[in-house]
Amino acid sequence: MSQEGVDLETSLGYLLKEASSALRAAMEEVLRPLGMSVTHYACLELLAQRPGLSNSELARGAFVTRQTMNVLLQALERDGYVTRPAEAAVGKVLPTRLTARGRRSLEKASAAVRSVEARMLASLTETDQSAAFRILQSMVHSLRGDNE
Repeated sequence: MSQEGVDLETSLGYLLKEASSALRAAMEEVLRPLGMSVTHYACLELLAQRPGLSNSELARGAFVTRQTMNVLLQALERDGYVTRPAEAAVGKVLPTRLTARGRRSLEKASAAVRSVEARMLASLTETDQSAAFRILQSMVHSLRGDNE
């Protein structure tokens, strides 16, 4: 291996990216039959846990651009999964909420995603899972610069 390059066989960053890609592919596989993408699912899950989020907040939470989220929200609203007020009560923010149809769709999607996570963690003990969670959380905090 050259001194300038990264050894992909031992790079933790590369392995994390590979795990992320494998997780996304597995999620897409179980969500596709439900007519959803990972971003669609993430949007509904975020709204279930934090009703009233704005387009910008949803975009950050789903790791997409505001423009991508806006297009998705327009489709979700058109198809009856979410509602947004016609006009903003304050400023430009249009708080989004799940409809009954959105909640029903999310229930099926959440079960599918839980099955993927269970498969991913099947060979890990609870202790290993807790350690992995703490380690990954620490990596995120370090990269964001919010380690104290």
